[in-house]
Amino acid sequence: MKNIHEIKIGVVVGSTDWMPAEEAIALRGRLIETYKQLYPESDLYECPICLTDNEVNIKRVLKDIQKAECDALCMYFANYGPESSGTLLAQEFVGPKMFIAAAEEGHEPFLRNRTDAMSGFINACYALKLRDTQVYIPSNPVGTIAECAQLLYQFIPIARTLIAIKNLKVIAIGPRPSSYLAASAPNYLLYDLGIELSEYSELELLEAYNKHAEDARIANVVNDMAEELGTCGNKHPQMLPKFAQYELTVEDWIRGHKGNRKYVTMTSTCWPAFPINFGFVPCYVNSRLTTKGVPVACEVDVFGAVSEYIGQCVSDDIVAILNLNNSVPQSVYDEKIKGKTFNGKQYKQSDLFIGYHCGTTSSKKLQSCSSELHFVNNLLIGKEKATGTIQGEIIPGAVTLFRLQGMRDGRLRAYVAQGQVLPVSMDTYGGRGIIAVPEYGRFLRNVVLEKQFPNHAAIVFGHYGEELVVILRQLGIEDIEYNHAANVPYENENPFCDNRGWF
Repeated sequence: MKNIHEIKIGVVVGSTDWMPAEEAIALRGRLIETYKQLYPESDLYECPICLTDNEVNIKRVLKDIQKAECDALCMYFANYGPESSGTLLAQEFVGPKMFIAAAEEGHEPFLRNRTDAMSGFINACYALKLRDTQVYIPSNPVGTIAECAQLLYQFIPIARTLIAIKNLKVIAIGPRPSSYLAASAPNYLLYDLGIELSEYSELELLEAYNKHAEDARIANVVNDMAEELGTCGNKHPQMLPKFAQYELTVEDWIRGHKGNRKYVTMTSTCWPAFPINFGFVPCYVNSRLTTKGVPVACEVDVFGAVSEYIGQCVSDDIVAILNLNNSVPQSVYDEKIKGKTFNGKQYKQSDLFIGYHCGTTSSKKLQSCSSELHFVNNLLIGKEKATGTIQGEIIPGAVTLFRLQGMRDGRLRAYVAQGQVLPVSMDTYGGRGIIAVPEYGRFLRNVVLEKQFPNHAAIVFGHYGEELVVILRQLGIEDIEYNHAANVPYENENPFCDNRGWF
C-alpha cells in the first residue's frame, strides 16, 4: 500500500530587469541538468517562464506549474532578482515552498558575470516577512549548482510530509485504556494541522471481523505469514488463520473509512477487552500493517500514530513505536558496553535505555523474530487468548526518536533526538533494543518529564532530526525540544546539580 505522497517540485527562476535574463535561465538549466544526473529517480519540473520585476509573469508561471501538476515550489535566485515577483509567487502558490540562491562561481574578473544573487535573496526573504508568507529556507541556502541540487533533493521529504499531513486521516478504534492516561491528549489540536480523526468502537470492528470468517483471501495471507515467520519463529501456526482474518478486516476497514483523505494512519485498543473478545492480541498484525505503509500505534495513542506517520513520510521507510521503557542494568552495562566504542562514540550508563514494545515492530526491523505469547496478557488472562505478538531484537543502527504531542494547555509540543540502537543483546522479552542517545538522562528529566510527554516514542530508522525540525517549524509548532549537549543547559534545568561545571 503506497501511503505517502509522491512529490513533484517545480523550479522557477527570475531575473531583475537590469541583469541579463539569459544568464539566469542558463543557470536554471545547469541546475536541472545537474539534479537529474545526481538524482535520476526524482520527479522535477523546469518552468520555462522567467519571472520579471514588473510582475506580469506571475499568473503565467502559476498556471504553468499547476498544469505540470507540481505540488511544491522552489524559487531559485540565479541573480539579484526578482525579489518582489518571487515573494508574490510564493504568496499565491498553495503548497510547500523553498527559496534558495546561487553562489558565485567562475573566475576573475567578475565585471560582467557576477550574479549578486545573495543580495537579492536577502531582500526577498525580508519581503516574505512583510507579506507574512511562510517559506522554507535551508540552513545554508546559498550554494553552488551541485549544492543547490542537493538542497532540492533534501526538500522532497519535507514537502511530501507537509502535503501528506493535510490529507491524513487518523482512525482510532476503541476507548483509551483507563490505566493508560498517556494516551489521553486533546485530539482537537490535530484539526489545526489539517488532520482528520475518526473514532470507532471495537465492537464495530469485532462485528466486521466476524463477517470475514469465510473470506476466501485468508489462505493466501496465512501462507504469507508462515513464510515471514519461518519454521523456527512460527510457534503458533494454528492461530495464523485468525490473524489473517483480522488483517483483512482492518485493511478493508481502512479502505471503507478513510473517506476523502488520501492517506491514513491508525491506532487501536489492544487491552484489556481486545484479547478477551477477539481471542488474541493484535500486535503481530499491527506490525504487518506498519510494514505495508500504514503505521499502527498501540493503546489508542493518536499522537503516537501521527508521529509514526510523519516519521514514515520523512524517511520513506518502515517506522516503529516503542516505550522509553527501562534503564540498562549495571551488570549489562559493565559486561557489554562500558569502555567500548560504537560508531565512534562511547556512552555513559545514563545515555542508555531499552526501547521496547510488546510485539509491534516490523519483522524487517528485527534481527530475527518469532511469534510469541503476549507476556502481560498471558499472566492476566491465560495463554489461550494471549497469542499474537512478534518479538526479537531490533537491528542495530542509527535511529531518531520523535514525538508530537497535544498538551493540557492546548498547545502542540514535540521533541527530536538522534541516537543509535547498539549491537548489544539483552536476554528479555518483547521487541526491544538497547538505544543510546547522548545525554539521554538529562533529556529524560528536562524534556520527557518536565514537558509531560508520554512514554511512547516514534522510532525513525536513520538520522532525520534536521528534516523533522524543519517540518515542525513549517507546521507552526514553536516548542521543539532535543537532547542538549553536556555543556548546554535546559531552560528549567538546575544549574548547580551534578557538578556540571557551569558555575
